[in-house]
Amino acid sequence: MRFLCLIYTSVDVDGRLTPNEMNHLIGEHFVFDEGLREDGTLIVSDALVLRDKSIVIRPDGGTFSVTDGPFVETKEHLAGFYLIEAPDLEGATEIAKRIPSARYGAIEIRPVRILTLHGDLAESS
Repeated sequence: MRFLCLIYTSVDVDGRLTPNEMNHLIGEHFVFDEGLREDGTLIVSDALVLRDKSIVIRPDGGTFSVTDGPFVETKEHLAGFYLIEAPDLEGATEIAKRIPSARYGAIEIRPVRILTLHGDLAESS
């Protein structure tokens, strides 16, 4: 099954870590990514730019409204993600606990739904 691991960090983490600490954390992610690649677990991962560069679009009549970030009232923001392959939620949880940024925030783990053209849900292998 596929799982999306969403990395949330506190809005003050980016300003709290020194450049050396941030470089160390990034290095840890590269090592972690390589381990997941080697065991065939990693599908894709990436970091996101800070939330002040984000926008949200919402339907507004026949068009869309565009709102600059921050777009939700929260003390945490989405900082990155991993799309992984795991046998079940328990397995995905064990992988997510090892994500280096987990010690600075929260990791939301969501099963990925695989949809067909007919709207049926299909299990990923």
